[in-house]
Amino acid sequence: MAILQRCRYLLFSKTEAMMLNNKVAIVTGASRGIGEKIARIFSAEGANVIVNYAFNRLMAERIAGELRSNGHDAVAVGADVSKPQGIKTLFDAAIDRFGRVDILVNNAGGILYKSIHQTTDEEFDRVFDINVKGVFYALREAAARLSDGGRIINLSSSVTRLMLPTYGTYSASKAAVEQLTRVFAKEIGHRGITVNSVSPGPTNTELFMEGKSDETVRHLASMAALKRIGEPDDIARAVLLLASDDAAWITGQNLGVNGGFA
Repeated sequence: MAILQRCRYLLFSKTEAMMLNNKVAIVTGASRGIGEKIARIFSAEGANVIVNYAFNRLMAERIAGELRSNGHDAVAVGADVSKPQGIKTLFDAAIDRFGRVDILVNNAGGILYKSIHQTTDEEFDRVFDINVKGVFYALREAAARLSDGGRIINLSSSVTRLMLPTYGTYSASKAAVEQLTRVFAKEIGHRGITVNSVSPGPTNTELFMEGKSDETVRHLASMAALKRIGEPDDIARAVLLLASDDAAWITGQNLGVNGGFA
């Protein structure tokens, strides 16, 4: 009997300790990089997760399968977040499967390294379609369909604090995300929903590292107070905090998660 009671204690203690126990989360752009890590850490903390992808279906389905095998439900959902219907598809999938949406993480994004005078209309539109319209459409949908007391976390970037050549279009799009975050926090706060943004610095993802020399990476690492570039796990843990009840009194804020980079 004592052994059985001890097992019950450990089981229920573990469940209660989970920061997102039985919450339902949508994570956009979750098939790799920071989004994948967010989906994994949410699941580990008890959440059921919609793993969104744009192109990499096999990777997203593999991730969702691994999350399910670890004890919490997850489903891969393909959707283009730069289109209103794509966002509706994500909410539909979550509500059809789980009955509600508690957490929305707008992680999907595109990047462009190009001087302003060389940026074409098409390139500008592509960055803003994903980074700004995607967040706008998601916030608009969340206004009607996110549960009261929910959490929204938008991914910005620390480049909004710097004046880096070739980052003009990208940093402008992320500055727009930060302002949408602040305004929407005021608009939706009466329902107990918090809205915050997270601004990573240089982070060790496939997208960020592509085309960068070791020398460039070392230089970027030297710009941080902690003298390294970030890891996806560093960012995901900050997002987890903002998604949890521990951050219920934090809203309308932009959190720099960059090791003192900016």
